[in-house]
Amino acid sequence: MALIEDGRICVKKYGRDAGDRAVITKVVDSNFVMVLSSSRPKPRKCNVKHLEFMSETVDLKDTDQVAKALEIDRAKIKQ
Repeated sequence: MALIEDGRICVKKYGRDAGDRAVITKVVDSNFVMVLSSSRPKPRKCNVKHLEFMSETVDLKDTDQVAKALEIDRAKIKQ
């Protein structure tokens, strides 16, 4: 199972968004990914060491599924 992949749900461990759920939107390299967090409206670059990976994945094209995974309103998502 590849933990670092598009659509993987994770929890941020450090920083301003610590404790928030996030979805990986793009893998930049082996150390960094772009994540869409429940507290910030657009994707941000994040170090993979700052993430705790969950076993769940979502389809990034399905906005309803992403909003449900992040536990936010669908209108707040800017991809």
